[in-house]
Amino acid sequence: MTNLPLSADNAYEIARAGRTRWKVENELFNVIKNKGYNLEHSYGHGKQYLCSTLGGLMLLAFLIDEIQELACRLFQAARGTYHARIVLWEKLRALFFTFDIKNWESLMRALANPSAFRMDLPDPTSG
Repeated sequence: MTNLPLSADNAYEIARAGRTRWKVENELFNVIKNKGYNLEHSYGHGKQYLCSTLGGLMLLAFLIDEIQELACRLFQAARGTYHARIVLWEKLRALFFTFDIKNWESLMRALANPSAFRMDLPDPTSG
């Protein structure tokens, strides 16, 4: 639907712009709803502005991830290790909550090359 005046000269371009907009919106909303950002869940029931604040933070996280995917080689390597973003987020959370990660670079290196990430545990029988 549009309120732009349609004519034989501009109908094709307006339809093309509409399809492009639909494609962008569909892809964005599919990712933020179904690929680990959990935007569909309504956080903040009963708290004024909390739901919109958290929604804005989720969109900001998505934007940061998109920038990293375009510009950060370590993130690109980590992203390439896993078949889906949601798997990357699960692995990231697991490392983040299990280990004392000193910096983002260390976290991305561990995600990019999991087999190189080692943790030597003491032998419990050696007293």
